[in-house]
Amino acid sequence: MKCMWCGSEKARETTNSVFWELPDGTRAIEITKTPSVRCEACGMEYQEEDIINEIEDQLMLIDTKKLSKAIQYKELMQIPRFLKHNYFRF
Repeated sequence: MKCMWCGSEKARETTNSVFWELPDGTRAIEITKTPSVRCEACGMEYQEEDIINEIEDQLMLIDTKKLSKAIQYKELMQIPRFLKHNYFRF
């Protein structure tokens, strides 16, 4: 896999804990076991754009008041949404 930061072919898929601010700005939560990329060449750890968009859409479309301080990525993505899609993403 190619690293989007340094261009090395030493990037690998992994999971990571990330911290995300809720859309209303009231607090941040920890999302554990989030699909991530880690580059052995430059040491960068990041989430690909599709994962970022999935998290942001999910947080926009669920009742975030019920979220605890930490949640696993898969659990977060399984929470029922108010709407099927984020109609604000063009």
